Amino acid sequence: MSKIGSSLSVRLAVMFALVSTLLLGSIGFYLYYSLQRELIWRDDQSLLGRLEHMQALLSDSDSIATLRNRPQLYANMLGNQDSLLWVLDSEGEVLISVNPADLPLPTLGQSDQSQLGFDKDHQARLAWRYVEYEQQPLLLIAGKQLEPRNQMLAAYKLKLLLAMAAGALAAFMLGWLVSRRGLRPVRLLARQAETIDVQRLHRRLNTAHLPQELQTLGSTLNQMLARLEGGFEQLSRFSEDLAHEIRTPLSNLMGHTEHTLRKPRSTEEYESLLASHQEEYERLARMVDSMLFLARAEQPKASINRQALDLNELVEQLCEYFEGVAEDEDMLLLNQAEGTVWADPDLLRRALANLLANALRYGRAGGAVVISSSVEQGHCVVRVHNQGTPIGPEHLPRLFDRFYRCDASRTNSGNTGGLGLAIVRSIMQLHEGRVQVESDEGGTAFMLAFPEKTEAVD
Repeated sequence: MSKIGSSLSVRLAVMFALVSTLLLGSIGFYLYYSLQRELIWRDDQSLLGRLEHMQALLSDSDSIATLRNRPQLYANMLGNQDSLLWVLDSEGEVLISVNPADLPLPTLGQSDQSQLGFDKDHQARLAWRYVEYEQQPLLLIAGKQLEPRNQMLAAYKLKLLLAMAAGALAAFMLGWLVSRRGLRPVRLLARQAETIDVQRLHRRLNTAHLPQELQTLGSTLNQMLARLEGGFEQLSRFSEDLAHEIRTPLSNLMGHTEHTLRKPRSTEEYESLLASHQEEYERLARMVDSMLFLARAEQPKASINRQALDLNELVEQLCEYFEGVAEDEDMLLLNQAEGTVWADPDLLRRALANLLANALRYGRAGGAVVISSSVEQGHCVVRVHNQGTPIGPEHLPRLFDRFYRCDASRTNSGNTGGLGLAIVRSIMQLHEGRVQVESDEGGTAFMLAFPEKTEAVD
């Protein structure tokens, strides 16, 4: 039952039936009340005509007694069993009465004009008039019982309801057939989608023969498949890179241990082995820490603590921290940042620290690493520029992928486990900002663009 209720064809058929029922009901309602009003108008005109006819008979007769002795004159005029006729004198005495249903004599108000109304129990429609006959007032009353008319209208209403029910059923069946045929392209699209799995992510849905309303859906699904294919390939590369990164320290650990255990060693040699192992463990620990950070940063509910930070002061602290590394690399750190940035202090320090470590590692000896800032299009842009060998343009789009290496000269993963730039990108995504890189003969520059406070969303 729930499967039937969840069918789009059934839902469309039900909606089509409801709309058809509403339309048929409105038409039936209009026809019913139009017929009712037409019958009332015709009955009223007939009753008024009978009053005129009865008044004419009185004018042509010698006396009331003559009419009473010749009832066929007015009885034939009435013509059926649902008609009523009374002629009353001024005292209310009935002079002439045609009352097949034996209804009680109605009590009516006096008027010189013809009047229309109902009896006390609303069993009959009445028309009456006071006339002068032989200098005596007479009350003429013509009536028609309502029961036959009500029965006819009830039968007509029943037929309308039956017609509406039959029309609704026919509309449902036709709507179901039409919707089944109309949704055939959707079923074809679903069958195409069923053939796509992990091994066939390169396949795309054929949208050439889809209706216009489904063209957008087909194109969107193809775009989604393209993104899934790219993400799956990236995940596969990441898994391979991760396995490679982990295998290197593990191989070192096993190789050194196996070599040491081949023969007895001195205490100094064992201590040296343990020290070497400690370095490899630290490398693995940094890699795991970076992976955990990236996993948390990609959570939809990840939140950050934005604050107004003095760029010059924060960069100065980082320059002091990296001063020793810069001296070892024979490079100079220049702090030209100024102004305020709206960011999480810990995350901003980590992003800039990764960029500074990267700039010092691949910068040219004797050169300088310049940290500057500017305001561009509503964003505070922090730039880290170093002088060194330019990065090829084919590498720039993938530079922020996890474990990505431009070439053999950049195999050292440093303190970030090969994930430094990927962490920078995740930090900027948390800030709803962006990270860019430019590289030419003048050097390489990384730009972090933070939205201003009015645009940031906590």
